[in-house]
Amino acid sequence: MTKKSVFILLSAMIFSIVALTSAEEIFGIQVYPGAKPDAETTKFLKEGLKVDGAAYRTPDSVEKVAAFYRTQKVLKSVSEDKEGAMFMKGSYEITVTIQNPWQDMKTGKQMTDTLISIVKGK
Repeated sequence: MTKKSVFILLSAMIFSIVALTSAEEIFGIQVYPGAKPDAETTKFLKEGLKVDGAAYRTPDSVEKVAAFYRTQKVLKSVSEDKEGAMFMKGSYEITVTIQNPWQDMKTGKQMTDTLISIVKGK
């Protein structure tokens, strides 16, 4: 295999990974690009709060994340300020909550990145 072939193959693989990551959805809601899943907070949502959903984290500001969710036509803004925002799909069928700062429920530590929770109502 030539160097050019290897480069093309690797480029295609990287593009596929990036495309899959940026197109992640939950309950028909696109996950904020670049946000990383938070397994512990997701576990708390499911086991502690008994709701179906997932949590993600990003270093981006609440304002930037809220601006992204404002562009999703299926969502309606419920509230927005510099520390948080909430959007909903349907009649509280799905809620997207954005927070910064937020408290890690396992450690009690106040976190300074932005938490995005996408939750399906009961």
